[in-house]
Amino acid sequence: MTASVRPTDTDSGAAERRRRAVADAARYAARWFGFLGAQREVPGIQAAIRIDGELVLDFAWGVADASTGEALTGEHLFRIASHSKTFTATAVLQLAERGELRLDDAVAAWIPELAETELAAVTVRELLAHQGGVVRDGRDADYWQRGGAFPDRARLIEICRAEGRVYARNEFFKYSNIAYGLLGLVIEAASGVEYDEFTRTGICEPLGLVRSGSEWQQVRQDEYASGHTARLADGARRVIRHVDTRALAAATGWFSTAAETTAYLSAHRIGDDRLLSDDGKRQAQHAHSRIDVGGIRRDYGLGFELHTLDGRRLVGHSGGYPGHITRTWLDPDDGIAVSVFTNAIDGPADLLATGAMALIRLALSHADDDDRAALPEERFASLWSVLDVAHLGGATFALHPAADDPARSAERVEIDDDGTLHLPRRDGFGATGEPVEVARTAGGAVESISWSGMTMWPHAVFTEAMALPDPGTVLERMSL
Repeated sequence: MTASVRPTDTDSGAAERRRRAVADAARYAARWFGFLGAQREVPGIQAAIRIDGELVLDFAWGVADASTGEALTGEHLFRIASHSKTFTATAVLQLAERGELRLDDAVAAWIPELAETELAAVTVRELLAHQGGVVRDGRDADYWQRGGAFPDRARLIEICRAEGRVYARNEFFKYSNIAYGLLGLVIEAASGVEYDEFTRTGICEPLGLVRSGSEWQQVRQDEYASGHTARLADGARRVIRHVDTRALAAATGWFSTAAETTAYLSAHRIGDDRLLSDDGKRQAQHAHSRIDVGGIRRDYGLGFELHTLDGRRLVGHSGGYPGHITRTWLDPDDGIAVSVFTNAIDGPADLLATGAMALIRLALSHADDDDRAALPEERFASLWSVLDVAHLGGATFALHPAADDPARSAERVEIDDDGTLHLPRRDGFGATGEPVEVARTAGGAVESISWSGMTMWPHAVFTEAMALPDPGTVLERMSL
């Protein structure tokens, strides 16, 4: 595992406490990522966290390729798939701000081959918002599982002419990679240059992104993390090779690192004009589509997914490429960005990124506290559970790293005036309000803690004991 939590700039007052809280959450997030990655047998995890554009976590854990054992680093490239839609939407909005196209232009005005088809009147805006009723991937979408090449321009047009319309315009939100492939063609027609060149000069170069691009690059193949299948029936995974996404690059072709993706999303914070005006960003981040899927409401803007977490508005996107699952969130008002990349089809990128943002929000809610307990930031274990002690902001918490959302189940360690530690005083089925006792060696190191009345030892000590032939007897002796 490699992880660097970078110190934030020192200043005074609330800004410094805010930065410290985010750095605290980043430090714990790295511990949690590694634990959950090992527990779920994920090949590798790459992650980054930024505040106000500053990189405070650059993390890598596991392997880049399970067949070779090559260690994953923060420099390995990942296919970030549908993150590509945010880049495409940014490029379209740049052209609109320059007056080179209008969001209400009909697609046939830029792609003449679609004239007199059922998609002719669909607008650029409707394509961006997935409101054009366009087929998702086409009736033959086996290219997503290596059953053929991704569509080239001619095949993309053929799909649109023969089977492109599924719904009427604005009848339903219908997510469509084909629609974003068309937007790539619109960008080329309006700008007069290829999609890759336009996005490289208009997005990557202004931000100094040198490890990001719109399509698979064969010459850099050794820099990419390999993709992996989900665990198969025999429990093993197989390596999946990378391919060119051709005319669907604007929908799914992009590659990057977690660090560079957070740098890119950070440029979409309100007040940052390097890519778009605030007006353009507000259009992209407005809930143009409200979707109810199984009773769960989700929102979508122009190329950006929208999410509300603990009352905070987040924008970003996920990505699902064969062998790579990725997720990035940005709090555009608070300037906090989180990216988590995984190199397996069943990788928990969304869970980890959303959980990390929740940890940040927890830390920020205690940024002004000054009540840290005299406990080390350590992992403890017993026969029943694993517990992490972490200082978040000015408070100390016990967190459960096996949980999908450690912030939600976090328990603050409370301190009485005499220094006594105890679990929080509240309603509960557990040992709420009861003391937390700490056993120390003669040198002052923590030997064990008592949590809910049960002894918990440092994780390494407990793991070693459990590996012995009769762990039950060993635990009896350790508890005496």
